[in-house]
Amino acid sequence: MATTSRPKKPVTNCRSPKRPSPKPLPKPSPGLKPTTMSSKTAGPLAGQVVLITGSESGIGRETARAFCRLGAAVVLNGRQPARLEATRQALAAEGYLVAACVADVTDYAACERLVATALTAFGRLDVLITNASISQRAYFADMQPEVFRQVFDSNVYGSVYPLKAALPHLIAARGSVTFISSISALNGMPSGSAYCAGKAALANLAHTLRLELADTGVHFGVVYIGFTQNDPDKRVLDAAGQPVPIAHRPPRWQKSQAQVAAIILSHVRRRRRRTVISALGRLILVVHALLPRLGDWVVLTSQRRLRKFYE
Repeated sequence: MATTSRPKKPVTNCRSPKRPSPKPLPKPSPGLKPTTMSSKTAGPLAGQVVLITGSESGIGRETARAFCRLGAAVVLNGRQPARLEATRQALAAEGYLVAACVADVTDYAACERLVATALTAFGRLDVLITNASISQRAYFADMQPEVFRQVFDSNVYGSVYPLKAALPHLIAARGSVTFISSISALNGMPSGSAYCAGKAALANLAHTLRLELADTGVHFGVVYIGFTQNDPDKRVLDAAGQPVPIAHRPPRWQKSQAQVAAIILSHVRRRRRRTVISALGRLILVVHALLPRLGDWVVLTSQRRLRKFYE
């Protein structure tokens, strides 16, 4: 498996922090270089380096903030340079140790650059959270094939490629990998075929990797996110691939981004295999396993009565 060597020059669109004077750290894993600490990086995760894809906004941004608060150094990622830099500056202004790299996670070469940014900035990598993805509001019969592939690839290869690039370093650290999935992957959801298929694939990928890499000590887990408050400008793709607002979700059903981030943080720290967020998600899991026809009837009924929920 190919490993990533450190670039001799700074990578375009990748920003690393200015390091403060070194201070003592907890003893690192054998063969690994510790990170440098600042006054805000003392905590239970001090010396740990976390890479979070899709962290320029939304859940990814709040997850980055949650890890920073416990002392971790965080590598941010996104595809919009201005927004990513604004997030990096905001966290750096709070005193946290952060780096950032613009990278499309469906491009393997870009993922190699992303991992190289973590190594150049902090010298190691302990945690990978694959959060970046594209969602949809479109029925399968209406979707253009290339749109289906774009959504599917973002959810599958958007996790596979960062992991492939990071794996040697995660093995060296006996680190942690968490794939961000969705409760819609537990039973499927009309108007979400490519998204649900991609998110569902992550569970089997994680299970297979646990078996293949059982002797490495690397943790593989999946977090199934439920309805969450979104940034006002969040968009998903319609059948033609055009950005449209996300489908309606009753506010009372939604968790805040900070609440979801706290659950992801706990999942990683406890090295859990599976975390299903929300009572609705856990209900879907049980009904799908024990009474699948009842689960399908509920979805079909809601589709008829609550069309704006899907369209």
